[in-house]
Amino acid sequence: MYDTAPGLATAESLAVPDSATSSGPGSHVKGRAPAPPLPRLVATDLDGTLLRGDCTISPRTLAALRRTTGLGIHHVVVTGRPASGCAPFFDALDYTGLAVCGQGTQIYDAGRRRLLSDAGLDPALARTALSRLTSLVGPTDLAVVTSGADGEFVITEGFGRGDERALAPYRLATPEQLWDQPVDKVLLRHRTLSDTELTEAAARCAGSGLTVTHAGPRIVELLPSGFDKATGLAQVARALGVPARDVTAFGDMPNDIPLLTWAGHAVAMANGHPELKAVADEIAPANDDDGVAAVLERILGNAEPVPDQGVRP
Repeated sequence: MYDTAPGLATAESLAVPDSATSSGPGSHVKGRAPAPPLPRLVATDLDGTLLRGDCTISPRTLAALRRTTGLGIHHVVVTGRPASGCAPFFDALDYTGLAVCGQGTQIYDAGRRRLLSDAGLDPALARTALSRLTSLVGPTDLAVVTSGADGEFVITEGFGRGDERALAPYRLATPEQLWDQPVDKVLLRHRTLSDTELTEAAARCAGSGLTVTHAGPRIVELLPSGFDKATGLAQVARALGVPARDVTAFGDMPNDIPLLTWAGHAVAMANGHPELKAVADEIAPANDDDGVAAVLERILGNAEPVPDQGVRP
């Protein structure tokens, strides 16, 4: 269904501003080129990709990621979730490296629990865009993610209709109260428009300085322009000395298109959105079928571990 490991990088290695071919059942290789024999960096989305539908990480996937980093290959999480919402997954992965969060607007050091960069949303631009959107399509249910390492998920009453439990934890607010604190992004839902229709309408209203992405089922996001998963990963990969051609990236939704088109080898999940599958080199099994693990097991083959250099795998 679409619509909705530790890395080896450290904070010292990343110069960022203070602000700012079958691989298993149902999979096949297509597109630009076969997978490289051994990538130097593996980038994975979380929801719909690395995580199963119940937001857990399977033992098989954990084993594949541990083998990946044991071979000296960097694993970088690249997610639309804000850093503040990733801690349980980083703990489950024993992930201590750098992560790209918030659709590329945040670089986070998971080992130190430290936010290295955070690009906030201009509230005046965002509110103008939302006013235009209301004029175009009628009332839209809203939520925001507030800025910072401890950012909150704040929703209006209509936003959580029907899936309040899945959205938790969150704080309920009026539309005006959404802007009481600095905001990193706005999440949009509409009661009659499809996600694709809402994405297109929001893009028409966004204007300069803003961008719109379809991040998951009933998740359309308004973000500062100039940031996406590719820009965030490029920053981390540059610090690690890894060119795009040596990166294998996994994703499932249209917000992963920049990531997969930037990487040397692009893997879309079988449960992924058709727009993402269209740009992929390979279709992996679904997230509930351990698709990431299946592809990594094939790529890694019989590769031998690198000698222990004192870096925690």
